[in-house]
Amino acid sequence: MLRDGTKKIRIGDVVIGGGNPVVIQSMTNTRTEDVAATVAQIRKLEAAGCEIIRCAVPTMEAAEALSRIKKQIHIPLVADIHFDYRLAIAAVENGADKIRINPGNIGDAGRVRMVVEKAKEYGVPIRVGVNSGSLEKELVEKYGGVTAEGLVESALDKVGLIETFGYDKLVVSIKSSDVMMCVKAHEELAKVCPYPLHVGITEAGTILAGNIKSSIGLGLILSQGIGDTIRVSLTGDPAEEVKSAKLILKTLGLRKGGIEVVSCPTCGRTKIDLIGLANQVEDMVADIPLNLKVAVMGCVVNGPGEAKEADIGIAGGIGEGLLIRKGEVVKKVKEEELLETLRQELLNWNE
Repeated sequence: MLRDGTKKIRIGDVVIGGGNPVVIQSMTNTRTEDVAATVAQIRKLEAAGCEIIRCAVPTMEAAEALSRIKKQIHIPLVADIHFDYRLAIAAVENGADKIRINPGNIGDAGRVRMVVEKAKEYGVPIRVGVNSGSLEKELVEKYGGVTAEGLVESALDKVGLIETFGYDKLVVSIKSSDVMMCVKAHEELAKVCPYPLHVGITEAGTILAGNIKSSIGLGLILSQGIGDTIRVSLTGDPAEEVKSAKLILKTLGLRKGGIEVVSCPTCGRTKIDLIGLANQVEDMVADIPLNLKVAVMGCVVNGPGEAKEADIGIAGGIGEGLLIRKGEVVKKVKEEELLETLRQELLNWNE
């Protein structure tokens, strides 16, 4: 069951599944009980391009804070629940647009039923989440360790339990820090699961390691037409998760719009601070609503040729640089004027 064949699930005013575009998620790292800090972070993530946000709900105070948070943000709010079924019920009552639970740690079937009944009453979808780190002992023994097959069986068991309570507004996630196991599990789950899939590599790591693991894992999964919403899990600022997710989707051709920055890796010919310049360009173009490719090149020798496939670019020389448009040199400016020259060209862009 690939992306265009999954059930459509509405989360607030966002619809995932059924061929809808892949949606970007992130998770706050503030204390949810601190409403002001949490709202401030969510607004920052909204500006970065986050489309669904999840908050941890470890206490009743956090569950009750959701209603105040929701009034001050503009994207769907998901409550992340573990262990205490009462927190899931309270989160729904306080306006969560979706709840994330692992039925395996929420309590017995009776408690899971109470959560499902509350979700049904409010029409709130449930994300059924299974992680390799919490795979049931009997499945670990059955498959001789933590395996893709075990993850899939665990997820289907949890889905089946909720279905027996007459509810099918479900999103499913199976996550592992083992990239290739995660890929295999998604390939197998997609064959038999009619619900949209939330995809991510859990505990991926720091900005560098996490981005590499997430790019490989998400790339392999999404390129097969599997996955309806994603989170890039990084140990760092959640805004970096959103930035990475956007780049992954754009690289795979699953997201259009926004400026793509390409830059050369530098070499012995580079006479300007290309690394600093490229980072400045990337930051500068983040909020410019154009669908363009911008090249940042390190020398005037190969710069014009290397930038031919870009819409516009700059190439540095010794104390000066070139402005290049469609592979043709437009003008030469001082090095310190390169960034502002490019910015003005983009702000006044027309074909």
